[in-house]
Amino acid sequence: MAKIVVSGSLNMDVVAIAPRIPVAGETILGSQFFTTPGGKGANQAYAAAKLGGDVAMLGRVGEDAFGVQMRKNLADAGCRIDAVRALPGASGVALIYVSERGENSIVVVPGANQLLTAADIANERDLFDGCAALLLQLETPLETVVAAAQRGRALGAHVILDPAPAPSTPLPHELLEAVDILTPNETEAAILAGFAPRPLTPGEAAAIALKLQGMGPRTIIVKLGAQGCLLWHGAASTVIAAPEVTAVDTTAAGDVFNGALAVALSEGLALIQACEFAVHASALSVTRLGAQSSVPMRAEVDKFQPLRAS
Repeated sequence: MAKIVVSGSLNMDVVAIAPRIPVAGETILGSQFFTTPGGKGANQAYAAAKLGGDVAMLGRVGEDAFGVQMRKNLADAGCRIDAVRALPGASGVALIYVSERGENSIVVVPGANQLLTAADIANERDLFDGCAALLLQLETPLETVVAAAQRGRALGAHVILDPAPAPSTPLPHELLEAVDILTPNETEAAILAGFAPRPLTPGEAAAIALKLQGMGPRTIIVKLGAQGCLLWHGAASTVIAAPEVTAVDTTAAGDVFNGALAVALSEGLALIQACEFAVHASALSVTRLGAQSSVPMRAEVDKFQPLRAS
């Protein structure tokens, strides 16, 4: 099987469950608290490995207990961690509030993630050899993301960018030109297209996807939560519906989608079928608490929605 490389963040998630997400200045009582390995990069690497992919991760953690735990968790899932190096200082953390309806609000403190540099992409050239899919996000320095995307493009890999957290300024042209598949959620899609963030109908998502395609990426996949996703490829759009599930925690659902998408593409599936697999893997993940702890096994997804030959 072709290799999947993930360049990105590793954070320890510090999670509080409460009846609802508090507003500014408000204190409410929660019902549960736990810590669990997360970070958009690590979530995607963990998901891809657990779903059967041949995965290697490039990232940075601190020389602390969180860093040890996060590296071990990835290794236990079958992800190669030789390029996940520990540096002096603190690991990244994410402070997450989860409502009883499954909604979440997140504050990320990057820590060691900020120490992953463009030079590290050049120094880890061997890691990218044979790469079929490269997963990227925006929780590491932007110049590092650009360097990784350009490396992936030069090797002919599927370069998949999850533009999260949503940037406050436009993404650079050299990044978007190196991206094959852009996978924003509806909030991120609206922001990237210059609109106020809001829930999108599939029709609105299609109009935004067309605008985003004009910025450079060849394919746009807008993740629409319970509505599934909208795939814009070439000059046509397709809506892939999500199965109905009871959401417990939506944390990392988008990361599970991206990890599953990379696995399906690395196995030679067409885009529509890869999106179907990713939507079903993501739907299963929201029925469980946590980020990496919510990722389903490959056998569960195959039973829920078997992959079809392309």
